[in-house]
Amino acid sequence: MFANMNKPKRRDALKTLAAGALSAASAPFLSSFSNKDFLESSSPLKGNVNHSVCQWTYNFLPLDDLCKAVKKIGFSAIDLVPPKDWPTLQKHGIFCSMCYIGGKVSLTEGWNNKNFHAGLIKDFSETIPLVPKAGYKNLICFSGNRNGMDDETGLKNCVEGLKQILGLAEKNNVIIQMELLNSKVNHKDYMCDKTPWGVELVKRLGSPNFKLLYDIYHMQIDEGDVIRTIRDNQQYIGHYHTGGVPGRHLIDETQELYYPAIIKAILETGFKDYIAQEFVPDQKDDESKIAALEKAVRICDV
Repeated sequence: MFANMNKPKRRDALKTLAAGALSAASAPFLSSFSNKDFLESSSPLKGNVNHSVCQWTYNFLPLDDLCKAVKKIGFSAIDLVPPKDWPTLQKHGIFCSMCYIGGKVSLTEGWNNKNFHAGLIKDFSETIPLVPKAGYKNLICFSGNRNGMDDETGLKNCVEGLKQILGLAEKNNVIIQMELLNSKVNHKDYMCDKTPWGVELVKRLGSPNFKLLYDIYHMQIDEGDVIRTIRDNQQYIGHYHTGGVPGRHLIDETQELYYPAIIKAILETGFKDYIAQEFVPDQKDDESKIAALEKAVRICDV
């Protein structure tokens, strides 16, 4: 009889303990994604992460205004700015954390296709020397689409083409970085859509001046297992982009990735370069969109 009477009490006690444990465990998560007004925060960034933002996601702002917003938040770098706009960055003391060759670059017509090598070699050969002259070091590139091509042929073609610019990159201390993009949702048929393919390309090229731009958003869609992949392949990665999954929106509690843990894992590999926000803000007004950028930066500021 006493055993039967104790069962409900024991069950209630276990429920209470579980609720308490859940509350304690979720406290850091909830605090990381609090909905305070980030623009009113007076606390400085911690300084452990080199923060950046991709210009195209905030191109509703003139570049001058984006530079001012970035400095107000407390960091000083913008990704994916072409040479013609570098003077604007320099005027505001903003660093171009990932350069690109401007309107001539194509995600679909890339290094995996020999038909495009001549044009790519010309464009990159003209741009590479400009990068160190401006005080920068990273320059993005893309594999291109498969268009029926098998992975091995794509690798061989990329090696053949990229080797023709890597000597110039090494001479100028420029790091060419190929971005990993998902081929499931955003970039159908893109070849460099899996980390192992990109890593194999880095190994075959064998140059310290060629690395991968690991886009966390894209690789969560095509691969998942983000933290393990980063830890296992950190020596091949030179840059990171963020984004909320699904939808590429703000990296907060509305999406499936917990960015504080991901950024912590990146830092634990010894990574010292830039992590750029590349989510697309869907807030209604410009001020709220800028506040979303600061919120994302602070979520990643571990």
